[in-house]
Amino acid sequence: MSYNASGGILKPILRVTALLLTLLAVSACSLPRGAALQSEVLKEQQADNPTFEVIAVTRENIPGIMSWPKTGWHGHFHWPGTSSGSNSSVIRTGDRLNVTIWDSQENSLLSSPGERSTEIKDVEVDANGSIFLPYVNKVGVRGLTTSGARSKIQSRLEPIVPSAQVQVSLQQGRDHAVDAVTGVAKPGAYPMPSRNYKILSLLADAGGIPSSLRNPRVKLLRGSKTYMISASELYKNGSKNALLHPRDSVIVEQDERSFTALGASGTEDLIYFPKDTLTALEAMSLMGGLSDDRADPKGVLVLREYSAKQISGGGYGPTKQQVVFTFDLTSADGLFAARKFEINPDDTVLATESPVTNARTIFSLIGSIVGLSGQVANVVN
Repeated sequence: MSYNASGGILKPILRVTALLLTLLAVSACSLPRGAALQSEVLKEQQADNPTFEVIAVTRENIPGIMSWPKTGWHGHFHWPGTSSGSNSSVIRTGDRLNVTIWDSQENSLLSSPGERSTEIKDVEVDANGSIFLPYVNKVGVRGLTTSGARSKIQSRLEPIVPSAQVQVSLQQGRDHAVDAVTGVAKPGAYPMPSRNYKILSLLADAGGIPSSLRNPRVKLLRGSKTYMISASELYKNGSKNALLHPRDSVIVEQDERSFTALGASGTEDLIYFPKDTLTALEAMSLMGGLSDDRADPKGVLVLREYSAKQISGGGYGPTKQQVVFTFDLTSADGLFAARKFEINPDDTVLATESPVTNARTIFSLIGSIVGLSGQVANVVN
């Protein structure tokens, strides 16, 4: 079929094409996406007064970045080193003693007729460190072992009962115990068997740490101070087996530190730290990796917020409270930098959308339009 100069036959095709192109333009502005483009997130850095700082992470600057202040936690990983105490139990105020006095003489002052011993139970060590015994009054025993207390009591009895022999047993008071509060199989107060009682011995006595706890942390509360260490570090390093003090409290809890995973990755979720430190590459692995058909490997971002006190006053460090760290995972430099960069608790790791994804969608729509236009032409012809 031919057409005249006015293009009467082509007019329907042109009208359909114009309509579809208009729809394409509208669609291109609102293409469905799962994440922002890197250029969209970072466009404010071109402003005269940007509200955040952008740092491209490389092998060259990673040592300096790792010296910046930590965020999301307050340096809990302080822990007293190990030391040694006496293996003997030492008597303290509040302890209770059981004193047995043996006397072979007839008509002894200390025993009943027909008996060869007398037992004085549950004698409390008073605030002055002494116990009261008949005929000898007060005997100072604080700071002595049970063997030392036995010798001292026996020497005090010699003028009265020369043949007396003394036996002493100790029941430690509350001031000579430590508490396993929670996160162990058998919580409770544990008397210190000696002054050489250490944290690993307490955890063993308390039944150990349940395997269900995520990356468990061990807290030691001593007076007004709080110490913390990961259980894995405590178990593998003998220098961390801290000596316990009377009235120490030990709390075991799972690690609540986390970061947020967003964007074109395998998962978008709050992800908890499975170990003490976590690198950017390890974080991306926990996120399920980058989406092969959506993510921009040149646009992995870590968003972090510093406190006002952590802003650099002219030295090397963040110049603004909000910082975006960028990674290019298409280069060896970027990959090695991501292996060294440590994720902080409360960071956000964002895998941005690849601009190629939008281009593919647009090309697909254009192909559909061309195909539809061809179908219209065939119908007209």
